[in-house]
This record gives sequence, structure tokens and C-alpha cells, in this order.
Amino acid sequence: ALGLVTLLSFASRFHRLPEPPHVCWDETHFGKMGSYYINRTFFFDVHPPLGKMLIGLAGYLSGYDGTFPFQKPGDRYEQHNYMGMRGFCAFLGSCLVPFAYLTVLELSKSLPAALLTAFILIFDTGCITLSQYILLDPILMFFLMGAVLSMVKCNSCADRPFSASWWLWLSLTGVNLAGAMGVKFVGLFVVLLVGLNTIYDLWDLLGNLSLSLVSVKNLFMLRISLFLELCIGPGDGFFSSAFQSQLIGNNLHNVSIPEHLAYGSVVTMKNLRMAGGYLHSHWHLYPEGVGARQQQVTAYLHKDLNNLWIIKKHDSDIDLLDSSSPVEFVRHGDIIRLEHKETSRNLHSHQHEAPLTRKHFQVTGYGINGTGDSNDFWRIEVVGRRAGKLIKVLRSKIRLTHVATGCILGSSGKTLPKWGWEQVEVTCTPYVKETPNSLWNFEDHINPKLPNISLDVLKPSFVEILLESHMVMIRGNSGLKPKDNEVTSKPWHWPINYQGLRFSGVNETDYRVYLLGNPVVWWLNLFTIGLYLLIAISTAVVLKRGVQLTSEHKGELSRVVLCGGGQVALGWLLHYLPFFMMGRVLYFHHYFPAMLFSSMLTGKYWISLCCQTVSLLPSSGGSHVWWLGFYLFHPLSYGMIGPMASDPSSPMAGLRWMDSWEF
Repeated sequence: ALGLVTLLSFASRFHRLPEPPHVCWDETHFGKMGSYYINRTFFFDVHPPLGKMLIGLAGYLSGYDGTFPFQKPGDRYEQHNYMGMRGFCAFLGSCLVPFAYLTVLELSKSLPAALLTAFILIFDTGCITLSQYILLDPILMFFLMGAVLSMVKCNSCADRPFSASWWLWLSLTGVNLAGAMGVKFVGLFVVLLVGLNTIYDLWDLLGNLSLSLVSVKNLFMLRISLFLELCIGPGDGFFSSAFQSQLIGNNLHNVSIPEHLAYGSVVTMKNLRMAGGYLHSHWHLYPEGVGARQQQVTAYLHKDLNNLWIIKKHDSDIDLLDSSSPVEFVRHGDIIRLEHKETSRNLHSHQHEAPLTRKHFQVTGYGINGTGDSNDFWRIEVVGRRAGKLIKVLRSKIRLTHVATGCILGSSGKTLPKWGWEQVEVTCTPYVKETPNSLWNFEDHINPKLPNISLDVLKPSFVEILLESHMVMIRGNSGLKPKDNEVTSKPWHWPINYQGLRFSGVNETDYRVYLLGNPVVWWLNLFTIGLYLLIAISTAVVLKRGVQLTSEHKGELSRVVLCGGGQVALGWLLHYLPFFMMGRVLYFHHYFPAMLFSSMLTGKYWISLCCQTVSLLPSSGGSHVWWLGFYLFHPLSYGMIGPMASDPSSPMAGLRWMDSWEF
């Protein structure tokens, strides 16, 4: 049986894998990032690196040279070898079926339940589509299901701790958890599932009087230590100056710059909050109705000439870079003026409200050729320094206090609308509170009249690099916003299969691929979840109220409904409910890890509780239901050419059962 479902899984995932021979949907991101690894190019992404590293490795081993640009969906691969990367993802996606089969078999001890689960996943068009392209999802789900299978196998060895099989499955659990977290941060949900299972398991061991307290303590310390060990485009500008100084090719790598700030220096200022960005301005004005209609000042996450500012005295406009004028250093407590190098407008603030943050003041670029007014004056202060001390580039944490209003320059972290080019809002806050949002450091420093120092003094430790990279990724992930014409969705859409995702093609002449679950599978899964929750709650109440049941019935109800089924249902909840609390942009494919758990629950539940009254065994006529749904909707996965479903001559005519489906 295992061989049969594995064969069917691989056949369905590898069928027509080369089609279409062009970039589809997010292949433009993850294929490009695989190329970055092959070419040893540093880049920033909101996800951890393991998935993209594995994609790059698969491409490298299959002969791909990393030269395809992956610029946009629809670009043809031509002579470039993309099949190694697609094949790698399809291989991992194919493994989901045998993993789910073995998991349900272990939990239910029922071959029909395991087979039903396997057939549900084999014949799901959504799972097929998501497995056939260069994406992170099949890699994430491979490690996720590997962790769940290893967890239930380890639980089955609970009566023989420290045996070879116990060690094997415990180790594989840790490896797969680390893999899931290394691909996407939502891997944390399966870590939480295994953590809760571990707590329950340890609590159960405490009540096992056949084990000595020493044995219980050893098991407890081992499981906790393993768990803690687990938990422990070019985007240089997202990271701190110290981090950037370690990147080969960055303008801070192995460079020497003047140490102390002086008047006339050309500098960039970087906000100290994670992914805070550089102080930035450009020729565009704030739109009508957004404060004063003056030049925009923002925080920008990338290197750019519009990040450059000239430090000048507040009451003088003498060219201090003239070789005949003496060097004058900027000191703690000085009142300065910052002139934007590209537009010659001064950093300015006033009591107009900031664009997004209430009760904060607007920050603008003001004046002509450096001539403005008294609202251009800022007092520069170094945290923890006394008045008159020199200011060190890169190492001094500074704040800029607006002289006229007393507010402090800062980055709110909020993303401006499209009129602000989706850059980060800069405000002047009247609330004196020392946070990374209101602190800055000077990074680039150009002044030919000053001696230089080496930036080796900034070298961070490996732990500092690791923590910073993960914090920046988390912050970037939480701030993702939808792009123009993107089909985003809400979590309540997902279980009902409300709306799919267009992977490729928009008209009848294109090769169209559309991500949508098999409606028969998804709607049965949804019905099963509701029915299971109702019965589970009723069963818990019955057992709690002490209703007289035979010990056999009580044990069966507790085992099937509350224990094995409870683990799977908990997995579904942990991989679904957190999305309701996320502020980032969401897509339909985010539900597929939860869909794996709902499919296992369907297989386990219907066979365990209903096989006496409902003919759903894979060997019976009920199996044709999955095949029929797959037969009708398989063109969504394997590609369609011709009229859209709204046309009576289309092969998909009559199958657009919901108006929100777009194929």
C-alpha cells in the first residue's frame, strides 16, 4: 500500500513538470535567489535562507549556471536548465503523501484511514500545483510533515526510552523542526505543536510510577535541551553598519573613512531600529492635504545617492571643504543644519501633523540652495556623552533635536502609501523617549581634509550577525504589502476554497495554470473539521460528566476523538488561526500546511468513526468521488489553453462553481 500511494504521488507531481517552460508566479523570486547563492551574491529576503540555499544547490548539481535573470513571470527559460530546481521541489512535494500515510497509520492503526488520507492528497489539484514549481512551499511542507511523522513515531517508542528507534525518531524530529524554521518563519507553528506534545508527554511520564525520578529527570533535561538548541535583491541597507562591513562588495567592506565628524562632511545617517533605513529625500513633494506641500523626507532601506547630506553650521554657508579653511569638528550639543546634497534643501520640521503618525510633526525638505529658515536648525547630541565631545562616525549613537519645537527626529517604521514610494515615514516626535526609532548613526563619511581609520573595529561576532539577520527578516516579513493587481486573500477564504491564485496566463491564448484545491476534497475537509469539533466537545463533556459508558467505549472515544484526532486537529488550529492576527499581506497558498492536517483528520475521522455506516473506503465506490473531482479539475494544475470557463466551448465550462474562481 505504501508503495502504491508513493508511486501515484510521484507520478501525479512529475507529470508534465517541464510545462510551462517559462517563469510562473513566485519562481521569479525564489529562482532568482537560488541564482544569487550560485553566484555568491548577498541579498535580503524576508524568509530564512535554507529553502533558497537548497534550491540553489539543486540548480547547481543539475547543471544550472545561475545566469537566468528571473525578471518577471512569463519569461521563457530557453536554453537554461530549470528542471533540476523544479524536480527538486516536486520530489519533496511527492514525499508529503507517504509521510501523511505513515502518520495516520501510526495514529489510527487503520490501513483504510491511511489510504484515504493518501488518496485525498494525491488527488488534490492544489497540492499538485504547489509542488511543481520553484517555490518554498513544498520544501516547508516536507520538513513540517517530516517533523510530525517523527514526533508520532517517537511517541510510539515512549515505552522504551533511550532505545535506538527512540533516539532515531527524536533526532529526526529535531532535524525536521530546524529545517521547517530554516525555510519560513511559519515553521514556528510546527515547533509549537511538537513543544506542546513534549510538555504533555513529560507530564504523562511524571505519572508513570514504573520510572524512577532520576529517569524522569534525565528525559526531561534531554528533551528540553534539544528543544532549546533548536530555538537558539541586494539588500545591504536593511542591516546595520557593522553587519554591512562584513559583506564583500559593500562600500563599507575593508574601507577606511574619517573617524570624527566635521563641518562640510558629506554623510549618510542610518536609523538604529532594525531595518530602519537611511535618512532620505527626493524631488517629490507631499501631496495636497498631507501637511505642508514641501519636499518629502523618508527613511529608505537601500543605498542611494538621495541618502547623502552635507553637515553645515546653522548660521553660516561658507564652503568648509575649501583647502584654505581650517577643519572644524562637530561636537556634542552643536546646532547644525543638514542640507540634502542632491536637491540643496534643508532638513526641516514644523508643527504640521506627520502623514501617518498622529501627534508627531511632519519632516520635510525646505529652502532653496541651502537657504531656509530657523525651522532648519537641529541640535546634535550623542547618547552618554558630555557637551563638547567629538562625534564618531559609525560608533556614536546620536539624536537630532529640533531647536524650534523641541521634537526629536525619528523613523516611525510605518510604510508610506504609493505617493511616498512605499518608503518609511520619518517624523519629529515631541515625546522625549530614547528608543532605536529616534537614534541614528553616521555611516558613509566623505571629507578629503580628514585622516582615515579602518572599519575592522566594527567587526561583529557570529551570534550578533545571526540575531540581527533574523530580526531584520522578521520585521521585513511583517511589513509586506500587496503589489498592484495581486490577488490577496483573507484567512476565512481559505478553508472554503473561495479564491485561487493565477500561476500563469491571463487569456485564452496563454498556457494557464491556476492554484485551486479539489473542491470535493476541500469541502469534505471543511465539513469534517466542523463535525469533529462538535463531536470532540460533546465527547469531552460526556466524559467529564461521568456518563456511564463501558470501559471499551470510553477508551475508544478517548483514543480516537481526544488523543490521536486531537493532535491532528491541534496541528490544523496552530497552522491556521495565527494568520487572523497577522498584519502582513496574505495569500491562498499560506493555508496549505493547515490543509495537510485537515486531510489527515478527514482520513482518520471518517474511517475510525464512520466506516460502519458510510461507504468511504478507498476500495469502495466512494473512492471515485476523489477521482471524479480530480478528473474534472486537473487542467487547473497541468495547464489549459483555449476559451475561459465562462465560454460554453471551454473544457472547463460549467466548472466555475463559485464566481470568485478566475479560470
